[in-house]
Amino acid sequence: MIETVVSADLPIDEKLIIQKNRLQPKETTGTQKRISIVTGLYGDELDGQYICYELIRRISANKKYLKGIVDIFPACNPLGLASTTRGVPMFELDMNRIFPGSEKGTTIEYVAARLIDEIIGSDLCIDIHSSNIFLMETPQVRISEVTAQKLVPIAKKINADFVWVHASATVLESTLAHSLNTMGVPTLAVEMGVGMRIHKSYGDQLVAGILYIMHEMGMWDGPVETPKEPIVSTDGSVSLIHAGVSGVFVPEVQHGETVVKGQPIGSIIDSLTGDVNEIVEAPESGFLFTLREYPIVYEGSLIARILGGAK
Repeated sequence: MIETVVSADLPIDEKLIIQKNRLQPKETTGTQKRISIVTGLYGDELDGQYICYELIRRISANKKYLKGIVDIFPACNPLGLASTTRGVPMFELDMNRIFPGSEKGTTIEYVAARLIDEIIGSDLCIDIHSSNIFLMETPQVRISEVTAQKLVPIAKKINADFVWVHASATVLESTLAHSLNTMGVPTLAVEMGVGMRIHKSYGDQLVAGILYIMHEMGMWDGPVETPKEPIVSTDGSVSLIHAGVSGVFVPEVQHGETVVKGQPIGSIIDSLTGDVNEIVEAPESGFLFTLREYPIVYEGSLIARILGGAK
């Protein structure tokens, strides 16, 4: 059942409309558990579009197995998705930095507040993101230290490659995930792939994980796949590699590989002189879970992240 979550007036008689698709059993008792799947907060993050499609397709084709309510919000920033803009065009806002919003605030603050109102009461929310256009990310769940005790056991079931428990940052307090967790709705922030692309195998991996979690919650009694056992890491075990010079980055490894200390990750070349300006090496051995996808770099640009000690 498709419902309009919020409709806000825009200039020239247009409207900003956000919709959700509610999937539920034929007969409801009012006691069913509810899960919310949210994506499209950034207009250049597209993996969530495929995940929403595939989840709806699988559930709709096997409705007899559905025992709970699934609310799917595929396009929380429809203006950004329509224009392939990361933020909200016209308003020049980062949609994921204004939560919990305000009913009496600006248009986008009002939209954020209405989204929160729709999700409150869910037994679980999964906030799906892709990376930006610059970096390729392995499927991961990112959790702040303050929510780790509650969320890590859930995150281990979603079929991600690893769970990154990171230090709290002030900027994260205005995200959807932080706001919902503060309000009592357990919320996982999932990230994968690269901006402006769909990584189908990663999407299928996460859909399998969502169905498994629904099964564990008593919301789905159809067949499920056993999720992979993720690595659980902290900031202290993650090394960041930045470009020392400007140029064109040419990788020499594949995203998702295990690298050893001193191994060349790639080279930063000068296309005018034909020189190699820097050979980028792994500072330690571990799992390469982030790798530069967009080749143009400047001094300080993020090249890669390595999860130390991972095998």
